[in-house]
Amino acid sequence: MYQSLDLFQTAGAMARHAGARQATVARNIANADTPGFQAQSIAPFKDSYRAAQATQMRATRAGHFMDDASRASATRTQIATGTPSPNGNTVSLEEELLNSVAVAREHNRALTIYRHTMTVLRSSLGRG
Repeated sequence: MYQSLDLFQTAGAMARHAGARQATVARNIANADTPGFQAQSIAPFKDSYRAAQATQMRATRAGHFMDDASRASATRTQIATGTPSPNGNTVSLEEELLNSVAVAREHNRALTIYRHTMTVLRSSLGRG
């Protein structure tokens, strides 16, 4: 029942997107000393959601017309711009730590939306 509600789908998409961004940040930090490594980034959820809305119609239920490949296109990894160090590495640890905090906030926001939606459903059913 609750999987078909748009708010649950959005909260789930936000959480998955935050997970993908956190994995990218972790990969950047892990390769901070790798010569020639290019830092990567994924756009924030709000930007990728807007881009997906502008170019594609959204599915109203699973198996409609939007498959996993089209969802994944909104979370593509891009090469981040940055000043390379002498060994050609473009990872800035300070910037990656700030990105990590921003991603944690996005994930917490997704959980808050999910919890709030559950509270509204419980209240509407009289199980407050």
